[in-house]
Amino acid sequence: MASPKKDRGFLTQDQREKLRIAVQNAETLSLASPRSPTGGSASALLQQYEQQMLEQKRAAAAASAAAGRGGGGGGGGGGPRHVRRAHSGKTIKVKKDGAGGKGTWGKLIDTDADACLDRNDPNYDSGEEPYELVETPVSTPLEDYKKSVVPIIEEYFSNGDVKLAASDLKELGYDDFHRYFIKKLVSMAMDRHDKEKEMASVLLSSLYGNVISSAQIRLGFVLLLEAVDDLAVDIPAVVDVLALFIARAVVDDILPPAFLSKAKVSLSESSKGFQVVQIAEKSYLSAPHHAELIERRWGGSTHITVEEVKKRIADLLKEYIKNGDTAEACRCIRELAVPFFHHEVVKRALTLGMESPAAEALIVKLLKEASEECLISSSQMMKGFSRVSESLDDLILDIPSAKSEFQLLVSKAISEGWLDSSYVCSGVNGSVEDDEHENLARYKREAVSIIHEYFLSDDTTEVIRSLKELGYPEYNPIFVKKLITIALDRKNREKEMASVLLSSLSMELFSTEDIAQGFIMLLESAEDTALDILDAADELGLFLARAVIDDVLAPLNLDEISSKLPPNCSGAETLNMACSLASARHAGERLLRCWGGGTGWAVEDAKDKITKLLEEYESGGDVGEACNCIRELGMSFFNHEVVKKALVMAMEKKNERTLSLLQECFGEGIITINQMTKGFSRVRDGLDDLALDIPDAKEKFLSYVKHAKKSGWLLPSFSVASAA
Repeated sequence: MASPKKDRGFLTQDQREKLRIAVQNAETLSLASPRSPTGGSASALLQQYEQQMLEQKRAAAAASAAAGRGGGGGGGGGGPRHVRRAHSGKTIKVKKDGAGGKGTWGKLIDTDADACLDRNDPNYDSGEEPYELVETPVSTPLEDYKKSVVPIIEEYFSNGDVKLAASDLKELGYDDFHRYFIKKLVSMAMDRHDKEKEMASVLLSSLYGNVISSAQIRLGFVLLLEAVDDLAVDIPAVVDVLALFIARAVVDDILPPAFLSKAKVSLSESSKGFQVVQIAEKSYLSAPHHAELIERRWGGSTHITVEEVKKRIADLLKEYIKNGDTAEACRCIRELAVPFFHHEVVKRALTLGMESPAAEALIVKLLKEASEECLISSSQMMKGFSRVSESLDDLILDIPSAKSEFQLLVSKAISEGWLDSSYVCSGVNGSVEDDEHENLARYKREAVSIIHEYFLSDDTTEVIRSLKELGYPEYNPIFVKKLITIALDRKNREKEMASVLLSSLSMELFSTEDIAQGFIMLLESAEDTALDILDAADELGLFLARAVIDDVLAPLNLDEISSKLPPNCSGAETLNMACSLASARHAGERLLRCWGGGTGWAVEDAKDKITKLLEEYESGGDVGEACNCIRELGMSFFNHEVVKKALVMAMEKKNERTLSLLQECFGEGIITINQMTKGFSRVRDGLDDLALDIPDAKEKFLSYVKHAKKSGWLLPSFSVASAA
């Protein structure tokens, strides 16, 4: 209980004495001043002083109440921090962050930890507020992975570099998360142009097996099907576009046809994902010529005609000569999105520079900048210069100084570093071997075209026919080198196809010396090849060992090859590895399966397997089982043999049950239209021999062709003229 003296206005005796003296002084001053009303100032001063005392009383009462709520502790407080009360009862304001004052403890032992800060206090400092710990969310590996793949996809859409995208994805690790990469890649492509959609399909096909497993690709498309309803909010045409992506994946052999039937079982019939599967199955994969139609659906910039590209290049170069904006010209070249055709840019630019001396400086500047930005690759630059060199004789008719002008451009380009110093201009040097050089260059171009076509069509017969028409048997080793070099930079499927083609060529067209010389050229350039293909040495060793197993080369040939190689070269090490592989125990079984994505069977073994499965189908009639057996062979590029044997069996046994199997295989996409046409072609070409054992072979074959064309199995170009 407070004393009565303190209850009366909370004034101490000393304060009352001071108040009394102040009032007296005020009254004295008021009486002495003629301007002031009597007693007015004293009364006002008194009221002001009482008001101040009242405010202090209220503040003290509030502090006392807060202390009582805090448990009555002397140190607790809800009152202002900068107000202290001495033992004498005086209220003392403490300086901000000071060491106290009269009647208070020093700062260092101030334990008033519960004092709250008054934000209305003039001395309030936000720095005195207690620290608040904020919890930072910890990201999971999956979240990090999802964030990391976005820039990889963006960069791929920008530069189209499949190898870089594959390398970046490998560096991320987390192989079990690649399904989310599939989902992100396809969903981002669906919201872009046809060019990006085509690029996404190409990337998926390239990553299949080497970087992303088939299981992850399947799970990625499952995630997309489950997310169709959400994707439809931002992409109105998502159902049709995703259906086309799935159909393209089936055509590219990265999704099995059975994926569609399994997906339908797991999806609700009312969902958009179910609609996607139905459209992919019925509208795309069941259509005649579906493989070709699907592969060309997203034309983008890849299917623009050559003439259109040339016109655009000519227009952008003319525009550049007018305005001199190098950055704009580079942007236009990049937007063409035809990096494989940049040699045309180089050729036309050089021709413009020779035609107009005033434009030469601009042309040099453009080509130099395009080279420094890696917009035009070194190989494309050299190819462009080579094309100009080959046409110099024609250019001289319009530009008399073409040769000298071109020589100056070559010298400048090499000295400034935007043309490889290994470039040799035979046209300028006037070598007596110009004709031979031109023939060799033309052969190389044709050979590359034949090899690319073979990897698409799987037609060894067509390759042999094309090489015979091309002539130049002296260049056969160069074809061997080109074939294996291109296959080294592709998937196991193409490596297996290259080995199969070598075996066919050795039996019908190439000599053992041709193939051995081709391998010598490969081994001599192994170090250069390894700059672009890191595992080229190991893969080349497998090619050599496989050639021995396939009887393309004899073990003795490896010794001959070794004697022609420089000592201590990297090619010699590769040859030693091949010798070890070929001489190892059970080498035949292992090397026939060395390309994991390849056939896994020798040609004769595969033919035997096909014959047995067709005979079993003929006796049992289980179409589903026969289809599974064909699929399990893993020889999609050899399915023409299935077609051929099925047709011959139908002729021999006069039973068209095998045609029903072909119908089912074509409907499920197991046998493509190319393979079907090739199988019919092989039967057509062998009809004369078949007629010796089957008198009505030609009539039967014509009826099969009629049925096949009606069912859409054959390409329009297929002809039965030779059969008739």
